[in-house]
Amino acid sequence: MPEFLTHVVAGGPAVAPLDVLFRLLVAFAYGLVIAFVYRWTRGAHAPATTFPMTLLLLCVLIAMVTQVIGDNIARAFSLVGALSIVRFRTVVRDTQDTAYVILAVIVGMAVGAWSLWVATIGIAVVTLAKVVFLYGGVRSKPIAVELQMKVRVAAGLEVDSIVGAALGGMLEKREMQSIAMVKQGESIEGSYLIEPKGGVLMPDLVRALSAVEGVQNVQVERVVSL
Repeated sequence: MPEFLTHVVAGGPAVAPLDVLFRLLVAFAYGLVIAFVYRWTRGAHAPATTFPMTLLLLCVLIAMVTQVIGDNIARAFSLVGALSIVRFRTVVRDTQDTAYVILAVIVGMAVGAWSLWVATIGIAVVTLAKVVFLYGGVRSKPIAVELQMKVRVAAGLEVDSIVGAALGGMLEKREMQSIAMVKQGESIEGSYLIEPKGGVLMPDLVRALSAVEGVQNVQVERVVSL
């Protein structure tokens, strides 16, 4: 085998077991910091109570993977192939949470490669940026929730009039997207893009429309968070 291929396939420098343990414990400590920063800066907007624990474990696992790979390119490709069979069904619903996942991955890699300054400075700068946005007057607009709503009524009724009468005081915006005959002409279905007023929940909209005579079906789903 050519010398350059032997160097590629050969294992990386061995790391003593105690060194591996110490690096993983350091990754655990950094993961705790990331989880604390997440809980502190996200607060009530956090989508799930398990997400901080996920960030902590992710940091440790990435540090472990970095130890396994070392400088071995062949081993890196093998791990990519092995991990590609894993499928994650949970959707990260907020882009800020995606940023924290990326932070945990990078910090785990930095600790695994023993580049502690990269991990430390990275966490510090990310935390500083978040603090500036929270307390420095750089605030985003209030969240406006846009919903996709489909209302089916009996043929012969005015679907837009029904929606306007039932939800007029509950919506900031109502925009009809489409209207069509369904069930072989027995019903009329209207599709709307709506924005409810503050404090109005999706079940409130469904209940208000379902109580109207002639309304056969109401479907509301969230499509955009601005």
